[in-house]
Amino acid sequence: MTDFFSVSFGFQSAFLLMILGLSYLFSQWLTKRVSHEQSVWLGETVHEGLLFPFCALTLCFFLKIAFHALHLPIDLILMALPLLVFTVVVRLIARVLLFVAPHSPLMRALEKVFFWLAGFICVLWVTNLLPDFLKELESIHLSLGKSQMNLRTLLEGLASLVFVLIFSLWLSAAIERQLIATTVQDLSMRKVLSNLLRSALLVVGVLVTMSSLGVDLTALSVLGGALGVGLGFGLQKLASNYVSGFVILLERSIRIGDYVKVDNFEGEITDIKTRFTLIRSFSGRESIVPNELLISQPIENYSLEDPQVMLSTVIALDFQSNEALVKEALMQAALSCDRVLKDPAPSVLLQSFEEGALKFKLNFWINDPESGQQNILSDVNFAVLQAVRAANLQMPMPQRHLFWLPGPGGEPQLPKI
Repeated sequence: MTDFFSVSFGFQSAFLLMILGLSYLFSQWLTKRVSHEQSVWLGETVHEGLLFPFCALTLCFFLKIAFHALHLPIDLILMALPLLVFTVVVRLIARVLLFVAPHSPLMRALEKVFFWLAGFICVLWVTNLLPDFLKELESIHLSLGKSQMNLRTLLEGLASLVFVLIFSLWLSAAIERQLIATTVQDLSMRKVLSNLLRSALLVVGVLVTMSSLGVDLTALSVLGGALGVGLGFGLQKLASNYVSGFVILLERSIRIGDYVKVDNFEGEITDIKTRFTLIRSFSGRESIVPNELLISQPIENYSLEDPQVMLSTVIALDFQSNEALVKEALMQAALSCDRVLKDPAPSVLLQSFEEGALKFKLNFWINDPESGQQNILSDVNFAVLQAVRAANLQMPMPQRHLFWLPGPGGEPQLPKI
């Protein structure tokens, strides 16, 4: 209470409030004028971005230097610094996780974990218990094979690994959105570049962290050999799918946005992962196709260089039907549908002679198969039915002839009803 009512405490409080006010006003001014979409520094509000606590921390640090040079008390400033560092760390992790995976529940859970861990360390720092806590961690030794390591080193290594991984994800996402998305127009090539960049940064980050912990990286050669044996036996299907995914992305035989037919399933390719491909039909169903199948099986791609697709429907009419009238009626029925192309024009073929009927085949073309094929086929069938009725063309009805064999007296023996 004595420190609270002292002149130095009020003096420091006034400067800290001024720093917070200036940082808030500057952050609010910049938030209104700069787009905060997919930004780590800015959020929808001042409190959601990293800029406000970072500016306050920077000004507070310079305030500490100035007060120390003028031989003024800095006890309250020394308490404010860890609180601001805690806020910067929490907001940085939250913004990076939101930047990498905006709708991931796992990222939200990790954000809460980092919040409580950083808060715990901040409390130890402010109460001056952090040095004693670190000494206790150093006194706990762990044996990892032939290596001896204390608990503090292990926890610091894990924390460094987590920060390196988060930084690698943020850097790869930033490069993907700011550089690759603006220079590479092809979605498939953009996807393979993003996957390669993310994988390379994660591998480099893990190796750097392990090297900083004193782990002998030459031991990884043994692990690599064992992994190779595992891939050759038990994981060959998994490895085949991963290799097939990169082959598909590099060859661009199928691309994101293409409308394809795989094993009687039609839909649009929504995403190409390193192990599988997502295909979504217009009915809302989604198929997960292993990439190996896309390499080894035939695929009908309706979105290649020529998007025109021919569809057919079969109509059975009476033997007495006028062929010229039938041909004209069917062609006009197909052309009455908006999606049917006039060039190439629809064609009518006499397919076969069936029992009591003539079978005509109507062929027509569309250039937007991604909009669906069953719907346009149904529209053409409805138009054909109306045209047949309007032209008084008869559809054959099933006919059966019954013959009664004569009985013993020579007369037909009718059945008893």
